[in-house]
Amino acid sequence: MAKNYATLAFTDAVKALQELHGSRRTYARVAESRHSNGLSEQEIVFIAERDSFYLSSIGENGYPYIQHRGGPAGFIKVLDANTLGIVDFEGNKQYITVGNLQTHPQVALIMVDYPRQARLKLYADARIVELKDDPALFQQLDPSDYPHRPERMMLFHIQAYDWNCPQHITPRYTMSEIQAAFAPQHAYLEALEKEVKELRAAQKIQV
Repeated sequence: MAKNYATLAFTDAVKALQELHGSRRTYARVAESRHSNGLSEQEIVFIAERDSFYLSSIGENGYPYIQHRGGPAGFIKVLDANTLGIVDFEGNKQYITVGNLQTHPQVALIMVDYPRQARLKLYADARIVELKDDPALFQQLDPSDYPHRPERMMLFHIQAYDWNCPQHITPRYTMSEIQAAFAPQHAYLEALEKEVKELRAAQKIQV
């Protein structure tokens, strides 16, 4: 990547506040030491496990818009070390994000793993690709086993990324994660219930 995260995030106004509050020297060292040529295996595995993310875009009027994007785990595809892609599912047809990208392709993404309290933030340039324009890409991105109506595709060309502090991330779990966690207890209870039934049946026979 041409720029690291601090280069994009730490504007002059941000640096002035860091100087005022005593954190500028630390973050200056961070900016010098954190450079990357793309996503590492850590980020690729993390992204592949996500079933949602938050996407921020900028409107013509200068106001930001934040949208939640969801799908099956793995619906965000890592196409290469600098590019992510998704199928844009049909929704409420407001088209705010898609419209914003017509004039401001710069976006920010936040992906959160709530159980592990991990958060990845990314800067990217977004590009819309119509379904008819690249059928091969659609085949690569489309989560065919997931009920949806595809409208278009979105590509995110990553400019920079960073891991955020886990502080204040409340652990949350999906139903499938809860079911998996309690599966051993359910199996144990089923075994006990079966044993009780067998003991009761044997007792009746003896009587």
